[in-house]
Amino acid sequence: PRSTAMADAENAEDAPPPEPEVKMMDLPDGTKLPALADGEYDAIVLGTGLKECIISGILSVDGKKVLHMDRNDFYGGESASVNLVQLFEKFGAGAPKPELGNSRDFNIDLAPKFIMAGGKLVKMLIMTNVNKYLEFKQVDGSYVLKDKKINKVPATDMEAASTPLVGFFEKRRLAKFVKFVDGYDAEKPDTHQGMALNRMTAQELFTKFGLDSGTVDFVGHALALYDNDAYLAKPAIELVDRCKLYGESFARYGKSPYLYPLYGLGELPQAFARLAAVYGGTYMLHKPVDKVVYNASGEACGVVSVGEDGQPAFASCKFIVGDPTYFADKCRKTAKVVRCIAILSHPITPGNEPSCQIILPQNQIGRSNDIYVFCVSASHNVAAEGKYIAFVSTITTNPDIDGPNFRKAAEAELKAGLALLGKVDSHFMDTYDIMVPNEDGNKDKCYISKSYDA
Repeated sequence: PRSTAMADAENAEDAPPPEPEVKMMDLPDGTKLPALADGEYDAIVLGTGLKECIISGILSVDGKKVLHMDRNDFYGGESASVNLVQLFEKFGAGAPKPELGNSRDFNIDLAPKFIMAGGKLVKMLIMTNVNKYLEFKQVDGSYVLKDKKINKVPATDMEAASTPLVGFFEKRRLAKFVKFVDGYDAEKPDTHQGMALNRMTAQELFTKFGLDSGTVDFVGHALALYDNDAYLAKPAIELVDRCKLYGESFARYGKSPYLYPLYGLGELPQAFARLAAVYGGTYMLHKPVDKVVYNASGEACGVVSVGEDGQPAFASCKFIVGDPTYFADKCRKTAKVVRCIAILSHPITPGNEPSCQIILPQNQIGRSNDIYVFCVSASHNVAAEGKYIAFVSTITTNPDIDGPNFRKAAEAELKAGLALLGKVDSHFMDTYDIMVPNEDGNKDKCYISKSYDA
């Protein structure tokens, strides 16, 4: 007969493995919950928009332990890219017509933005090596409206000499202004020409160089890229810095100062997410946040979500970063973005460029904010061959945008930009609130980003 010891050993082999011990976490109110993921983190990031993914990536590279969560099952949040079917589903428009092309050939940004070639984002991409995950291509054309005509922003000396954007006698004054901006160095007083740019306003600087209102419009909106004229009353140093950025970005590649990633902006959040993952960051998509937990001092110290078993679970942290949709009670609305997303079968510029930006300065169209027209195509792998995606956007405080006649009000706001599109194959009107945090986050350890503007 077999020994009892042998029988006990065989029975032990057949028995199921013991359940792993559940790590329990203490909440500030004394209750306990199972740990969410590893349970303890330096930072928790809520939302996978571009800003949040950049911060998550940089924190991870810096050695911080990061938990990154999103209630959606996709990356990008409000700055995601969608295919054609997803676009039609978002606006409840049924199925796209077959003549629009294959849905998978489209990558349509929900918050379209061109990137300045010499800007901080490009420097950040290079510094973190995230650029190895992405491929960029230059935007082909930059245009601006003046006197009801669309004019190309000069890209060569010959174009600068012949442009109708600046009058014949005004060109010399503008050349002096540009030379001053190009040579200005805050650390070298001999480049200041006796002017204290921190104390004088942008308007005073323009007056100093004798620039007329049309040239001021061109510089402020097409070069410095302000979307309204509030900057004229602010210190001139900001204007000069913005103009220098435009010049440096333009000098990188010529033709235009803008870059745009192949396959759309939705690639950027994913690239920074990969960076965070390489350095140990934990990502959880389709993970709702039930509540943010605060300690006795009113500081954020963790979040409650749903664990693997479907029950509440808690992760602790030293601070939280998130987009405004996770902190509605800590943000305020300042304005609205109104945007038309249109699919076309033709380019929209006089030069027929496959990608472009057209700026309609506020004073040229009788508004309080500029209108931006942004067009991309198959040249950036974001549309089917022969198709173009155009975005017409602006900022508004018009209360009718929230009313029952939203579509009519939106078309009125965007009228000047919509007129540039010509025949449209399909289009959608969208709007969202621009939300900004009430505080800087140092007190409650909730660092909240601002909504994307136009």
